[in-house]
Amino acid sequence: MSLHLMTLFTAHPAKLVNLLALLLAFPGSWLLHATRRREQRAVASRVAQRQGQPSVEPTLDWATLRMNRFFYRFGFACLGLALLVSWISTQV
Repeated sequence: MSLHLMTLFTAHPAKLVNLLALLLAFPGSWLLHATRRREQRAVASRVAQRQGQPSVEPTLDWATLRMNRFFYRFGFACLGLALLVSWISTQV
């Protein structure tokens, strides 16, 4: 099995490097999607809780905003790294 993988790598190195880029891009895009969805649900929940109160902009607490910001940065970093690895695969 390892011999087969080694011959695959020597025959098509760009495809395997591009596969690595795909494996980096998928979790990054999923994380961005999940974070955005979680953020929208939290805001909708805040709006539903304040149904009878005067019109006040619904805000999230500081810890949630900080966590969302971290997940956005990490997701975009994964996508940026995937783009870089994909670009490198065109040079191989």
